[in-house]
Amino acid sequence: QVQLVESGGGLVQPGGSLRLSCAASGGTFSTYVMAWFRQAPGKEREFVAATHWTGASTYYASYSDSVKTRFTIYRDNAKNTVYLQMNSLKPEDTAVYYCSADRSVSSDIDAGDYDYWGQGTQVTVSS
Repeated sequence: QVQLVESGGGLVQPGGSLRLSCAASGGTFSTYVMAWFRQAPGKEREFVAATHWTGASTYYASYSDSVKTRFTIYRDNAKNTVYLQMNSLKPEDTAVYYCSADRSVSSDIDAGDYDYWGQGTQVTVSS
């Protein structure tokens, strides 16, 4: 059974950094598309970033140049783990961050394309 377990969330001050981790088990994740989504209170879940199996192909949310310049997704296939490095965090980054995975997706940014999800990790950016 495929399992995704996120960690690394917490409370951080504006301008701080966090690194989220997602440990995967139960599948050959080196060939999976793995992604991060987030959901703020009262809002829909939104795409943050995705990485394809080689790690050479990465995609970031197009709704925000700020995400692309501050966040980095990368993976360690030997550890079946995908990471999201988040720098210069802002209060608007506050959300529950979810890890997702699938063998293939039609659209990296569409949450409905992913079959597997973690339980989420809370990120709160506040002074």
